[in-house]
Amino acid sequence: MTGPDRGRDEAADLAAELGEQRWEAPRVRPLDRRLAVDSDSVERGLASLVLTVIELLRQLMERQALRRVDLGDLTEEEVERVGATLMALEEQMTQLREYFGLSPEDLNLDLGPLGPLLPTD
Repeated sequence: MTGPDRGRDEAADLAAELGEQRWEAPRVRPLDRRLAVDSDSVERGLASLVLTVIELLRQLMERQALRRVDLGDLTEEEVERVGATLMALEEQMTQLREYFGLSPEDLNLDLGPLGPLLPTD
């Protein structure tokens, strides 16, 4: 015998050898029963993902601003404005992390062999 029925016969034969009365195919349950999903965990996961992207961009902007300051590309007024903006953004990120119950470590994705997404300096 070939095809899908052959696999069922082999499973039934194996079940008989193991002393089982009969073999039954496993039941497939709907996805919502297999995954424990609640609105709080979905909201927290989405917030974590969005805040991770924002934190990555914030750090990139901060590094770019520091490079421009080191090169002397910015006036004193621009340096003050960029510094105030970056401090306000960092404060807002802290408030959002606290609101969603996230720590800075929660936003640093592990990229496996590449290491963490965000620098830990």
